Amino acid sequence: MDVFVTILCVFLIIFAIAITVLVSMQSGKNTGMSAISGNSDTFYGKAKSKQKEAILSKLTTILSIVFVIVAIVVYILQ
Repeated sequence: MDVFVTILCVFLIIFAIAITVLVSMQSGKNTGMSAISGNSDTFYGKAKSKQKEAILSKLTTILSIVFVIVAIVVYILQ
């Protein structure tokens, strides 16, 4: 049983690093004023960016839920 808990702890560390990277890759919600600073995007660039943000958001949510479930399982097994 100790080997299983150790493997789950390694997964927890990997999930924590992955969540940190995913959150760091997401842009802030206040990027609407980019046209003033000269960063005007085309329609396709905005759509592509929104799709990327949606994927990153879903991955972050799923990975966070899995992280919490694995943490609870490790707590129960110890």
